[in-house]
Amino acid sequence: MRTFAFAAFLVASLAMPDVTPAETGFARLFQRDQSASAAAPKRRQRGFLFFGRKPAKVEPITYTTAWLDSQPAASGDANFECLAQTLYFEARGETVKGQFAVAEVVMNRVASAQFPNSVCGVIKQGTGRRHQCQFSYTCDGRSEAIGERQSYERVAKVARAVLDGNAQELTEGATYYHTTAVRPRWSRTFTNTAQIGVHLFYRDERYRTASSD
Repeated sequence: MRTFAFAAFLVASLAMPDVTPAETGFARLFQRDQSASAAAPKRRQRGFLFFGRKPAKVEPITYTTAWLDSQPAASGDANFECLAQTLYFEARGETVKGQFAVAEVVMNRVASAQFPNSVCGVIKQGTGRRHQCQFSYTCDGRSEAIGERQSYERVAKVARAVLDGNAQELTEGATYYHTTAVRPRWSRTFTNTAQIGVHLFYRDERYRTASSD
């Protein structure tokens, strides 16, 4: 009888998976983390994807045309093209620092829950409604042909540097700007964060991005 009981115990032991209490606890923790990740807003999940990766190499920036001219020709995907075109039509006559500041506003909008979550989405928001778009060149009725190739190539390098994460913070989380030639009504309700060149920058305190915290 004892022999039979021992044999039964041995068979049962061999059939059981080799799981320790610590491993069981880890499995429960992993399941809980997965559930929490699934419940997190998608904007936050995008940030989780970079956890554990080596940070991109940050190149020092000098806000001069000489520095821009020393950079390699820039290229990229649709979001790169959208940002480069915006800088061309909105800020090609600005200083290099001013061009970086305008690009920063676009990226702050991408990071904000108040706006679309892609560069092209931010730039094209409202396009098609005359004078009701977010970036005036997309709905002012004027041609969007690029006639100054050298200027475009320079602002394209600004776009590339910003998208690569190599830009410094200039506007304290601004998500709006306008030129000094106008004073729109909305500017009275937002916080003025900076003036760079002929552009004034503003932050909506109701929707602060990570760069303004």
